[in-house]
Amino acid sequence: MYYLGIPTSRAASLVVSDDDVWRDQFYNGNIQKERGAIVLRLAKSWFRIGSLEILAHSGELDLQRRLLDFIIQEHFPSIAMNDSNRYLEFFSTVVSETANLIALWMSVGFAHGVCNTDNFSLLSITIDYGPFGFMDSYDPNFVPNTSDDERRYKIGNQANVGLFNLSKLLQALKPLLDPRQKQLASQILEGYGERYYIRFTELFKAKLGLLGENEDDNYLIAFLLKLMEDTKADFTMTFRQLSEITEDQLKQLHIPEEFWALQDLSKHKLFSEWVTMYLLRLNRNKGDSDGKRRTRMTTVNPRYILRNWMAESAVQKANLNDFSEVRLLQQILQHPFQRQQAAEKAGYSLRPPAWAKDLKVSCSS
Repeated sequence: MYYLGIPTSRAASLVVSDDDVWRDQFYNGNIQKERGAIVLRLAKSWFRIGSLEILAHSGELDLQRRLLDFIIQEHFPSIAMNDSNRYLEFFSTVVSETANLIALWMSVGFAHGVCNTDNFSLLSITIDYGPFGFMDSYDPNFVPNTSDDERRYKIGNQANVGLFNLSKLLQALKPLLDPRQKQLASQILEGYGERYYIRFTELFKAKLGLLGENEDDNYLIAFLLKLMEDTKADFTMTFRQLSEITEDQLKQLHIPEEFWALQDLSKHKLFSEWVTMYLLRLNRNKGDSDGKRRTRMTTVNPRYILRNWMAESAVQKANLNDFSEVRLLQQILQHPFQRQQAAEKAGYSLRPPAWAKDLKVSCSS
């Protein structure tokens, strides 16, 4: 996530033990012994929306105020501690940065898996990696966590859950706000959807290599995503292959075999219509060239992400004391935008294997 340019906590170390632990991985009574391990994760702060929510809920307002002042002083240097509106400024920043974070998640097809208030950082960084997952085929209903029976945290609902969590934050802050500040805070929260949509559009325009403004850009993006949904096209490689294919190849609707994700997309009856719109829009990019476009797009569309099948393959080998694939993934994923010989040899940019569809992840995975 860090090398994809997304605000995140970092893994500092992984310690593997020879001691076994009992795990009921899918909560179905199938308890098994697994090898124990500890990941040490680092972040500037581990305070979450839930950290303030629990104090407000228990009526510990003095402690909540002290904690909030500490967080602002330590992590929000642009906010003056003597400003009577500091809690309002804090809330406004968290709203804006949360919208930015979730838009970034969506731009790489990342689903957190458990987006409750206790897993949302007040610094708007990605924390509490549990049953997360990167989408293979584009699907707004993608749920990485098999424990999420209600599909509450499906990828297409992450922005809405962000709004829900921010409303809980506002609820926690209200006892510290005067009537005017409460009204302003509600207006700030109402602007969350627009902030998210603007950032989402910016990111996807960059993914498509679009420069400048055009009133049809939102439609072009939505049109593509609908084609991807209908054809179950691979999310990561569709955008990556659009970064690598030439405009001439697109114009002729000639999709070489190596562009397997685009070949899947091209099976849609409206594919040629979308391509025509896309090429017309690219022609409106001032001072651009096909070479510049492709270079620009490959810097924002990764070729490699941590897919479930890649992680599972590494896990299976690690269980046999072979950590070679763990190290390979660590090396490859530090340069996700660069084509790498070792990654290509390992098949990391190929169609996910059929057995990957049966992989399941839960909070206890």
